[in-house]
Amino acid sequence: MSIPGPGGQGLQLTPFRGLRYVAERVGSLAAVTSPPYDVVVRPDGLRELETADPHNIVRLILPQADSPEARHRQAAETLRRWQADGVLAPDPEPALYVYEQRDGPTLQRGLIGALRLSPREEGIVLPHEEVMPHVVEDRADLMRATAAHLEPLLLAYRGNGNGNGTSGTSGNGATGPGTGGPGTGGAARVIESAIRREPLLSTTTEDGVDHRLWRVTDPADLVAVSADLRHHQALIADGHHRWATYLRLREERREPGPWDFGLVLLVDTARYPLRVRAIHRLLRQLSPDDALTAARRAFRVRTIDGPLPRALETLAEATEAARAEPGAPNAFLLAGDGRFHLLDRPDPGLLARTVPEGRPEAWRTLDATVLHHALLDHLWNVPDTPEHIGYIHDSAAAVEQAERLGGTAVLMHAVGEDIVHELARQGIAMPHKSTSFGPKPATGLVLRSLTLG
Repeated sequence: MSIPGPGGQGLQLTPFRGLRYVAERVGSLAAVTSPPYDVVVRPDGLRELETADPHNIVRLILPQADSPEARHRQAAETLRRWQADGVLAPDPEPALYVYEQRDGPTLQRGLIGALRLSPREEGIVLPHEEVMPHVVEDRADLMRATAAHLEPLLLAYRGNGNGNGTSGTSGNGATGPGTGGPGTGGAARVIESAIRREPLLSTTTEDGVDHRLWRVTDPADLVAVSADLRHHQALIADGHHRWATYLRLREERREPGPWDFGLVLLVDTARYPLRVRAIHRLLRQLSPDDALTAARRAFRVRTIDGPLPRALETLAEATEAARAEPGAPNAFLLAGDGRFHLLDRPDPGLLARTVPEGRPEAWRTLDATVLHHALLDHLWNVPDTPEHIGYIHDSAAAVEQAERLGGTAVLMHAVGEDIVHELARQGIAMPHKSTSFGPKPATGLVLRSLTLG
């Protein structure tokens, strides 16, 4: 996605002094990292991370205390103590960081830096999902208390590479078609140059993903990146609430300064296409029996065979079949009672009454739109509050928690990336937690302190 017209400012990614773990002061770099705050499956995942290492980053991004104020104060005190004890230390000079993730055949590379913030109407950074005010408020309080950006957002842009969807190197180390060459942008050339050097850090997390980080400080490289990115716009792939938080906190400051920038990872999806997955719903206080009884009033409901992978395949098949037939292309998988139930073929009359008009058809037929307006609001009367709805990225975790709580898991099918981009370009926000782009950057490899600039 490019900014039209000559001399457009576009993306402005600036170097910063990264705050990083001192390897000698922790058990291992892998043991102190975490998934993004909203991916950690609580409480089990939180306890597992807390016990992995006493300095795990989850103690900063998800501090545990009796009140929100105490949690945020605890995170700030922990951050100050870790810096005073030499557990975290700033790099000697400002830099951009080349970040690589390798998960089996999946390879992703991008640039971590401080991105100049811009409102939506400027068309430089495009959100595609709505946000929940209480989450933004919580993240804002945490950022104010710590004066730090603890985890980068994931932003996607389309650079000037060959865009053939192939990137990186082959298994034997030979350079593949996506690793540079004539016609690639300055950012791509800087990344490919950096990865030939010894990495600043290298670690493999418990999920088997390899992570490597390089520092970019050469003035010519920084100029090349800046000149390339200023012609582009980006889609928020992951981190809408943190982006909204960045904008809110910037508005609170009258003078220019470090709050005018936010910590991001920029990935050129012409070279490194992202994965798009669904985010599932955990209805904590709605039993499967009650959910199914109400759903039968307006959906076709069928009990289908497991185990979970097979049930998810059936969901995908049902979704594809629905798209090829007249009517609404929506299908959902319900679980929680030890079985799997497929909901599809919603009543057109119900959709006409419950789904808001005045939006593009692509938005009105989204699974998340139909779920929230027709099922949650109308048939199930479930309020969208944390005590009623949990948003869980992992389908197995959603099913396990539903069975343990006596609630209902609503498993979703992923939205096509083309639909996400098209709605974002039109300025149409999808319902919150509609998509999960990845691979997501590991939290804890590099932080940005607002007191360092």
